[in-house]
Amino acid sequence: MKKAENHNAENLLRMYRQMVRIRTFEDIANELYLSAKMPGLTHMYSGQEAVAVGICEALDKTDHITSTHRGHGHCVAKGAEFKEMFSELLGKEEGYCRGKGGSMHIADQDNGNLGANAIVGGSAGIATGAALSARRLGRDSVTVCFFGDGAMGQGLLYEVMNMAALWKLPVIYACENNLYGEYTHMSEMAAGDLKARAEAFGIEAFEVDGQDVLAVNRLAQQLVARARNHEGPFFVTLNTYRYHGHHVGDINRTYYRSKEEEAHWKENRDPITNFGAWLIAEKIAGADDLTSVRETIRQEADEAVEHALGAAYPPATDVGEHVYAD
Repeated sequence: MKKAENHNAENLLRMYRQMVRIRTFEDIANELYLSAKMPGLTHMYSGQEAVAVGICEALDKTDHITSTHRGHGHCVAKGAEFKEMFSELLGKEEGYCRGKGGSMHIADQDNGNLGANAIVGGSAGIATGAALSARRLGRDSVTVCFFGDGAMGQGLLYEVMNMAALWKLPVIYACENNLYGEYTHMSEMAAGDLKARAEAFGIEAFEVDGQDVLAVNRLAQQLVARARNHEGPFFVTLNTYRYHGHHVGDINRTYYRSKEEEAHWKENRDPITNFGAWLIAEKIAGADDLTSVRETIRQEADEAVEHALGAAYPPATDVGEHVYAD
């Protein structure tokens, strides 16, 4: 990691805390699934924390993001609280969507999260629409559209990138390339350079190490400032890795990737471990300080999940509320 720019110790420690909060949330979400306490499936974000935190730390509360089926990390990074998130996963009324959205449709509009989307690439139109709205209303807000490498096969993404380029919209298309679209390696499903696809529309495109939170944040700060200055849109490929399977039920993954590969990323490229070591080396925090951060967050998360487990389900009379249909 390079020396931090435009950061004080408080900012750097906040980024560490946010990454630990994401990892902790995901660990407990997985425990809830394995213990049959959580209905349905969820998709773990563990391993990709530097992407969500590095980008969202460059945004203001009034800026917007759209998320994916692997969206817990984005939600936490944009400011969501554990109690409301766990309540949502468990279908409880106190959840961000009153228990009706669940893992793959969680939203937190008070913090600018316009929502996760179970459709691959499905939020690209929402993000671009939010950027258009900001432009038409004279606001300086920026929208970040998170999506995975698999979304590069979806036509909607290219349609909206074309519109964003034509209208110079304040939107950043953030492609989290975790090497696998479900069970297929990127090399088997995407020809050529991902950046080149955006560049074909005249969109400036960048590539960054998605395991390095400082590198991600440095680039995000630059692009967000430029987008506010009407220089967008932008496209970023963030090279990262998911530690778990495609979803919590995808446990035996050896038929499409090796345990050796997973171990390499966890042991050598972990964004939290490496950033923590950098903080210690730069004398920004001590090992005991970081241990205390992790323990405090785990206690907070444990209390939140206990609260969510005991919370009430929405009343049956609410089944037709807050939902829309043609």
